[in-house]
Amino acid sequence: MSKTFILNSLLLLSQIPNPEVKFLDLKNKLEKKGFQVIIALPPKRGAYGLLREADKKIWINPVVFELGIGTQTLIHETVHAAQVCAGKGKIKTLGLDIQPINYARPFFKRYTDMKRQDLEREAYAVQTQPNSFELAVSLLQQHCK
Repeated sequence: MSKTFILNSLLLLSQIPNPEVKFLDLKNKLEKKGFQVIIALPPKRGAYGLLREADKKIWINPVVFELGIGTQTLIHETVHAAQVCAGKGKIKTLGLDIQPINYARPFFKRYTDMKRQDLEREAYAVQTQPNSFELAVSLLQQHCK
């Protein structure tokens, strides 16, 4: 990694209003598994977070910190990271036996592609659990060896 990239990352993180310890811990865990977490506008307009499976890049929109959902957004993207690992580079569902809360239904139901809807359902299911952080870490460790 270049010194410039590291310095820019530290600068961006220093500008985040009080990044949560869990966010930073999860970011570090993802990076140890080969994912790059970028605090910047995702390439898809309007997205809070985005994972590009081809090069294992995860974008986190800086606005999530102002909204107070930084950790939840990274948890969501961590589930997608575990899905990429489970599919050996191609995203696939994990077969989780949990469902998201009803409030989250419109967020994954808007996808017309059923595969994408199933992937998002799993991410929202984990994100909306009371133990979402621990569950995301467990999935990452289980699927990303």
